[in-house]
Amino acid sequence: MRDKGEYLFTSESVSEGHPDKVADRISDTVLDAYLEADPYSRVACETLVTTNLVILAGETRGPDTVTPELLAHLARMAVHDIGYDQPGFSWKNARVEVHLHAQSPDIAQGVDAAGNKDEGAGDQGMMFGYACRETPELMPAPIYYAHLILRRISEMRKNNDPLVAGLLPDAKSQVTLRYVDGKPVGATSIVVSTQHAEGLEQAEIKRMLWPIVESSLPKGWMCPEREFYVNPTGKFVIGGPDGDCGLTGRKIIVDTYGGAAPHGGGAFSGKDPTKVDRSAAYACRYLAKNVVAAGLADRCTIQVSYAIGISRPLSVYFDLHGTGKDVDEDRLSRVVQELMDLSPRGIREHLRLNRPIYAVTSAYGHFGRTPDEEKGTFTWERTDLVPELRRAFGR
Repeated sequence: MRDKGEYLFTSESVSEGHPDKVADRISDTVLDAYLEADPYSRVACETLVTTNLVILAGETRGPDTVTPELLAHLARMAVHDIGYDQPGFSWKNARVEVHLHAQSPDIAQGVDAAGNKDEGAGDQGMMFGYACRETPELMPAPIYYAHLILRRISEMRKNNDPLVAGLLPDAKSQVTLRYVDGKPVGATSIVVSTQHAEGLEQAEIKRMLWPIVESSLPKGWMCPEREFYVNPTGKFVIGGPDGDCGLTGRKIIVDTYGGAAPHGGGAFSGKDPTKVDRSAAYACRYLAKNVVAAGLADRCTIQVSYAIGISRPLSVYFDLHGTGKDVDEDRLSRVVQELMDLSPRGIREHLRLNRPIYAVTSAYGHFGRTPDEEKGTFTWERTDLVPELRRAFGR
């Protein structure tokens, strides 16, 4: 985004009940099941959900104790937790088909460590990380607040809060913020579409949501009432996988920075940490966040690239967008690579990624979340490199 002038910027989020997010949740639930049984399992699980049907497909390598029957049960429990028990999509009645098969030996020989060969990347590609000072979590403000609105509605729904009685799991939000000289100053429009029970009127839903949305934003940021759009089509009763087919990996911009930063193109959910689409994107966010948290820049974008079967990154690129505090980007790149090994093995060991920590990442963004040391989740959101970065640059 620009650092000068006045402009509008928009990001969207979708709830855990959105069909694509249901698919992401199930894929990450499968991944967690394998990693709980064996931390070195290999998983690439894709999920399709539609009217009372869940299909799992992909490649795995792990213990025989992770059976198709177990995975079908876990998929049902994920759907139950999201909140679907509707005629067109129910955790009890949906058919679950499991079509997972063994990982290709051609891929395995490139990824596995053997002899003097270190663990290689699971695929080629480039990955990005980003951080900025727009929120305390060092995330772009539009995507952060779009996520927060839906997360709060979901929490209230799951707690049976009467203030959201009649709202159902499928929902989307869209937040447009006005920027002045690179800083967000308020919302100009907000869209919330939420599935609801039959008979609940659009005006009533709008009255429900106004205080939730307003309290989710910084004081004074709420848009004018005429620019607050709720269920613009007027009715949203049929939703979730019954209303629209869902697939793993179709919400990559929602998962990352809401369009405020580049994305390499690879999805995250259902992939074990040898897949650099996921692990290297986490590492880039971790490093970018630490650079900004250390006060070395107000904005930081990092790109890395890999080749399948090769352990070292082919390139590491830093862009401080002209906001660096007397920091040379080439030197920063060298310092960061001394602080963190960016090989697939180095990333997963540094961030402790070979654990069943992924189901919670499948909705409301993989970045800008609070790390939980006890559960080991969102380790890439820690800022533990700040002291070393400051020392390296004499701060």
